[in-house]
Amino acid sequence: MNSDNNHTTTMRKLLRSKPACFGLLVIALAFIIAVFAYFFAPDGSPFANRMLPVLANAKPGYSIRVVQVKRDRAPEAVSLFSRLLNGQASAYQLVPVTSCHVTGDSLFADKFVDEGVTSREVFALNQLAPEPVVTLHYRLGSDRFGRDILSRLLIGTRVSLGVGAIAVLISVTIGILLGALAGYFRGWVDDVVMWFINIIWSIPTLLLVFAITLVLGKGFWQVFIAVGLTMWVNVARLVRGQVLQVRELQYIEATRAMGFSPIRTIVHHIIPNIIGPVIVIAAGNFASAIVVEAGLSFLGVGVQPPQPSWGLMIKENYNFIITHNPMLALTPGIAIMLLVLAFNLLGNGLRDALDVREKV
Repeated sequence: MNSDNNHTTTMRKLLRSKPACFGLLVIALAFIIAVFAYFFAPDGSPFANRMLPVLANAKPGYSIRVVQVKRDRAPEAVSLFSRLLNGQASAYQLVPVTSCHVTGDSLFADKFVDEGVTSREVFALNQLAPEPVVTLHYRLGSDRFGRDILSRLLIGTRVSLGVGAIAVLISVTIGILLGALAGYFRGWVDDVVMWFINIIWSIPTLLLVFAITLVLGKGFWQVFIAVGLTMWVNVARLVRGQVLQVRELQYIEATRAMGFSPIRTIVHHIIPNIIGPVIVIAAGNFASAIVVEAGLSFLGVGVQPPQPSWGLMIKENYNFIITHNPMLALTPGIAIMLLVLAFNLLGNGLRDALDVREKV
């Protein structure tokens, strides 16, 4: 009952913090977008990689009509779950047009070639979709390959949240294990763990991630693991300090007197009582992981094309910041800023709600 009351009190404190509520709302919205990205995205093809080079570098709000022409080989239909995970390749090839009209069994169109330049095209109606002409809306513009920025931004949310979640899981697992062992057993165990922590601590995070990435290779899962393996040090130091305090309390002495094994004491009696500070530092690590992944992708050693990543989108479009379309690079940058800010605000709210400052 006392535990339930503590949880209720913590939740009330958290919900009374407006910044923390804002952060929680942004994070919840990001998770919903990440899960249903392919249903929300205007371009639901795998990785939102539909290229229309003639529509490259379109500004936000740009719209154009396109003719939907059947492909010679239609892609196989996929299940709802598969579409949720990987999207669905379109059965139609899109041809941008400035004007069109139907005469008999044919559609006559002025194909868009460039600004002010068109060419005459004729399509047989039986080669077109049931709805032959639709309007494409580039609400956030298009990149240099003519891909929809909004779609790639939405699907890129998966990478940022995924790398944060896996990095936190890896860092918390390793950090709690090594920190608890060092703090509880002390002696040579503590010396070895602290020596290892100091070695890792002395290496710049980005340099260490580079080294791990070169060993594991470039790719989607490799960058997740690489980031996770560099963020356990803060958790281990925190857990070690907490365990050193808690192990001297009377209830821990009682577990030794009752003959409990060290593993049982650590898992069932120590870790549950130090989990508050760990949750707070995990929120901070989540934000740091998002920034590190974006930096790696920007430098070309993170997520690889055509998979969308916010850092990769900035790399592909940063030249446009000083030219006619700066939003191509600013949009993913703003998305990174908002998500990192949300996790930092949530972490501050959790710190206050859990009274972490009073316990450390």
